[in-house]
Amino acid sequence: MLGYTTKRAAAALLLSALVACGGQEETVVVEQTRPVKTFVVEGGAGNTMRSFPGRVDASLRAELSFRVPGRLQEILVKEGDLVEEGQVLARLDPTDYKLVYEDRKATFDNSKSNFTRAQELVADGNISRMDYDRMEANYRTASAALSQAEQDLEYTVLTSPFEGRVARRMAEQFEEVAAKQSVFTLQNNSQLDIIIDVPESVVRMVRRMGDLDRSVDSDEDEGVTEAFAVFEGHSSEKFPLRPKEIATKANEQTQTFRATFTMESPTDFTVLPGMTTTVLLDLSRLIGADAGTVKRVPVRAVQGDSGLQPRVWVLDPEAMTVSAQAVTIGRMSGDRVEVTDGLDGGEEIVAVGAPYLAEGMKVSRMAVTEQAVPRSGEPL
Repeated sequence: MLGYTTKRAAAALLLSALVACGGQEETVVVEQTRPVKTFVVEGGAGNTMRSFPGRVDASLRAELSFRVPGRLQEILVKEGDLVEEGQVLARLDPTDYKLVYEDRKATFDNSKSNFTRAQELVADGNISRMDYDRMEANYRTASAALSQAEQDLEYTVLTSPFEGRVARRMAEQFEEVAAKQSVFTLQNNSQLDIIIDVPESVVRMVRRMGDLDRSVDSDEDEGVTEAFAVFEGHSSEKFPLRPKEIATKANEQTQTFRATFTMESPTDFTVLPGMTTTVLLDLSRLIGADAGTVKRVPVRAVQGDSGLQPRVWVLDPEAMTVSAQAVTIGRMSGDRVEVTDGLDGGEEIVAVGAPYLAEGMKVSRMAVTEQAVPRSGEPL
C-alpha cells in the first residue's frame, strides 16, 4: 500500500515539473469601452444637404362636374387628351331642360305683356296701384325663373376652364350623373408641384427659404435656389424648385410638416402627377448665415464639470475617445436645450451616457435597435 502511494506522489511531482518547463500561459487583456448614444449637432458642413422623398402633382388641376343632374349624352374626349380652354368635353341630354325653358319663356312673355299694359293703364288711373304692383312682381319673378332655366340649359354642356390634359374620366356615356359629381380630372402639367414632408428641425429653414425668395429683387439673386428635384433615371440633372406653400400645423401621425415647391415640367422626358422624386435641400446659405447662432442639443448631453459649468462630451470618431467641450446654454424647450456658444455644428456629441465619462475615455456607439416611439412630452 505504501508503494502505491509513493508512486502516485512521484507522478504528480513529474507532471508539475513538465507544466513548469512549458512556461506560463499568456493572458489576453481586453480593453474595456463604455457604450454611448451620440447626437450630431445641426449646422455642420456635412449637414447642409438634406434629401427627402417627394411626390409629384400638377400645379393647376381641377375636378370637373356638371352643375345639374342628367343623362350623359356625349363624351367628346378621352383620358390623356390635350384640351384647349373653353373646349366642350361632354354634354347631358338637354330635352327636359329645354321643356322647362320653353314653359318659363311662355310665362315670362305673358307676364311681360301684362306688365307693359299695366304701365299704360295705371298712368290713366284705369287700374289700382295694387294691381300694378302685383303685375310687376309677376313679371320680375318670371324673368328670374327664365334666367334660371336658361342657365340650367347651358349647364348641360361641360367645357374646359383652362388648357390642360384629361387625366381621368369617372363616368360613362348614357350614365345618369348627379349635380357636382366628378366626371373628369383636368390637369395642366406645364408646371408641377413637388410635395415633401419635413421634420420640425428643417421646417424652420424651409420657411426662411420662402422668405428669402420673396425678398430678393435682383435678377442675380432670383437664380439662387436651395431646393432641387432629382428624378429616377436622370440623376445627373437637378431641377430648381421654388417654395410655394408650407403647412404651419404638423401631421398628427407623423409629426411632420408638408412643404410644397413648384418647378417647370422637364422637356426632355415625361413627368406625370403621381410619380415620385427625390428633393434635395441645400441649407448651406441659411446655415452659413446662421453661423454663431444657437444649436439645439438633447438636454442629457449637457453635464456640469467640477465647477458646475456646462459642458458636452465630443466624440473623436477615429480614436473613439471623448473630450470635454465647454458650452454656453440658453433656453430649454422640451427635451432640447439651446447652446449659444461652444459648438460650430457638425460635431458628434454624447447624448446618452455622458455622466459616466472622463477625459480621453474610450467609448463605443450603442447598437441601433428598434424602439417604441416615445409618447408626446417624453424625453428621447
